Amino acid sequence: MTSSSSKSKKDWLWQPSLIVFISNACIMVIELVAGRIVAPFIGVSLYTWTSIIGIILAGMSLGNYVGGKLADRYASRRLLGTLFILAGLGSISVLGMVSILGEKGLMSAVGGLPLIARMVFYISSLFFLPSVLLGTISPLVVKLSLQDLSKSGNLIGRIYAMSALGSIFGTFLTGFYLIQWFGTRSILLGTGILLIMLGILLGQWTSRTTRAAGIAAVVGILVAGSVLLTPAKSVMASPCYRETNYFCIRVREDVRDGTTYQVLTLDRLVHSYTAINNPRKLRYVYEQIGAEVLEYMQPRYTKLDTLFIGGGGYTLPMFVEAVYPNAAVDVVEIDPGVTETAYDRLGLERNTRIKSASEDARQFLANLPANRKYNMIAGDAFNDFSVPYHLTTLEFNQLIAQHLTDDGIYMLNLIDGQQQPFVGAFLRTLKQTFKHIYFVPTDSDWKTLVRSTYIILATNQPLDVPAFVRIYGEDDTPNVNNWLVSDADMQAVAANANFLLTDNYVPTDNLLLAMFEASAQ
Repeated sequence: MTSSSSKSKKDWLWQPSLIVFISNACIMVIELVAGRIVAPFIGVSLYTWTSIIGIILAGMSLGNYVGGKLADRYASRRLLGTLFILAGLGSISVLGMVSILGEKGLMSAVGGLPLIARMVFYISSLFFLPSVLLGTISPLVVKLSLQDLSKSGNLIGRIYAMSALGSIFGTFLTGFYLIQWFGTRSILLGTGILLIMLGILLGQWTSRTTRAAGIAAVVGILVAGSVLLTPAKSVMASPCYRETNYFCIRVREDVRDGTTYQVLTLDRLVHSYTAINNPRKLRYVYEQIGAEVLEYMQPRYTKLDTLFIGGGGYTLPMFVEAVYPNAAVDVVEIDPGVTETAYDRLGLERNTRIKSASEDARQFLANLPANRKYNMIAGDAFNDFSVPYHLTTLEFNQLIAQHLTDDGIYMLNLIDGQQQPFVGAFLRTLKQTFKHIYFVPTDSDWKTLVRSTYIILATNQPLDVPAFVRIYGEDDTPNVNNWLVSDADMQAVAANANFLLTDNYVPTDNLLLAMFEASAQ
């Protein structure tokens, strides 16, 4: 039995299971926060989460290895305290690194690398160091706790179990509560302070002078780091107007042709331009095409009954409310923070006729009564590189068809690049459910652009195309007439994929990788 072990046994602070519980909870807090921290700069996708999980696991693995080596040579409470303090500083350092790499644009220094390599570099720069440092703690705790080899299995098993429980606790606490309560930067700062405090408490520093000097050094490092890393901006300043469990929401003003728009950005993608005082003013082409679709439909129905999947800036739903006072407007927006932002900043009235549901669109449709049908469903839930894949599949299309009237229209806007592999697979899949598909790119150079928006209209009754293409909507341009492509061109796009998107096979991130990599140069 070592002297350190004897001291530990007599110290009420020495609770090995609780120590590893907290350290592993902190690892998972950092991992969950990582996804939100990087979203405004590199988006959220399968590749993003693959990089985050892989890098943090790599850091923990290296930390376990290094921690084991340190434990065999230098095991002491002082070392444990030092590692906790360093882990806390490493966690807080993420705040400065985000500013250096993301907000100040230094990611451009590695712009020549492939996209995945850039993601790995960026996430490693932020989160590898704190993961390594936190990974060193468990082996050292085991070494300091091991008193009797005949009971080593029980001890190690208990510590591993508490490590796992700490990881579970940190995951649930962060994902369900902390992010929406405090925001990512406050969480990282709080995690760092907690780890530093544990280091000071557990370190058994030999004298009051040493403890005071240690505390002063930590405070000095924190203050100096904040000043040196971000001289022009506090590390606590988030780029987000509102942080939610789903998005970093940003709102800014933009003036164009004498009209002031409120611009909504979710993570890294601009979602809408909203003219607060004139909801009939539509700036995005896909919204202008939506206005033409509604104008085409209006004389064919006594009442428009519309569902919007994805609220975004609520620009088109507010347009429907203003232009068609008898229309019913339902919106399914999974993020209540987006809806609150529309109320607070984007002109959506609290007493609006628009009915909003804060839930997943697929669940919303699955729970609707079978006889509840819409004559227009508009899908606008896709980012350029953050696609809710379960809303792209054959099974979801069949669910959409169940809640459309026989002559209803399903309108979607998708983003893809030159070879259109995602759009091709989507068209091929959509044809399994709907008899008539109309393909409307939003740029005359759509075949050569590295990134473009495409509108798809799907129906089970043919549209009156000659009447449709004469419609101007609310602007001076007949957009459908200008960009509706021939069946031959649409078939050529569909030929870019030779498979269907189903719940069992839906590689959307892989299909979009080339487009995202090209547009991110």
